[in-house]
Amino acid sequence: MHIACYIRCDATFRRVEQILARACFHSDRFVSEIALMRAARRRHFDLILVDTDGSSNDQESIYSWLNCRTGESTPVVMLAAATDSAGIVQALNAGADDCIAGQVDPEELIARLHAILRRCGNSAARPVIELNGFRLERQQGRLFDNGVEVELTPREFMMAWLLFSAPGTYQSRETISSAVWGTESEIAGRTIEQHIYKLRKKLNLCPERGAWIRTAYNRGYSLQIRPDELASWSGIADTLPVAGDGSQTPTRAGFAEAMPQGCQCS
Repeated sequence: MHIACYIRCDATFRRVEQILARACFHSDRFVSEIALMRAARRRHFDLILVDTDGSSNDQESIYSWLNCRTGESTPVVMLAAATDSAGIVQALNAGADDCIAGQVDPEELIARLHAILRRCGNSAARPVIELNGFRLERQQGRLFDNGVEVELTPREFMMAWLLFSAPGTYQSRETISSAVWGTESEIAGRTIEQHIYKLRKKLNLCPERGAWIRTAYNRGYSLQIRPDELASWSGIADTLPVAGDGSQTPTRAGFAEAMPQGCQCS
């Protein structure tokens, strides 16, 4: 599931990103309403999450955009700093599908998103990922490599699911620790590196295979896939999602140029 997040505050986005990652939602961040509006016209998102940040000018602009979304079906959830009923009413009347006021409770946020996605006819959890000969079954926690099951620990499977659900997108260490270990406290980088090493070895992830994990010191980890494999996967867009730090990941054509000279494969 891809969630477009218009959240300008870095701290707020990091917290929301970690909450969404636990539910295996991928977050695409936008720091301006113009960028969000353009992306919403060009790409498919399962849901749009907007934080008004308490700015009256920002609220008016977003409300105007909501009022003009005639015929668009992507649900919109507003995060409002104020808890006054007038602001909530205004957001709902403008076209928001839900409005969460005040401090965001993780369990409530995920429950509300699941409920909205159900009402809109979207599955709140993708049950299976098939890519590059791999098949991941989320409910059963199983991974198959060309039909042969690979034995993974629950945490190894969760890490694999996180990477395979958004190929080309860097997952920060904070996001991984939150999604896999279920805590907002930072897991030691060495622990994450050990799990990445085991995934590379068990799944034989390397450029020769057409699928490999790239490490970027200040960005995290990303599953890279050969362009011809990406082209056959219905879950990827022509332009891959914007990473959580706002940087653009390569397009399909750019993956050939982005092939690392020395992939970490063991």
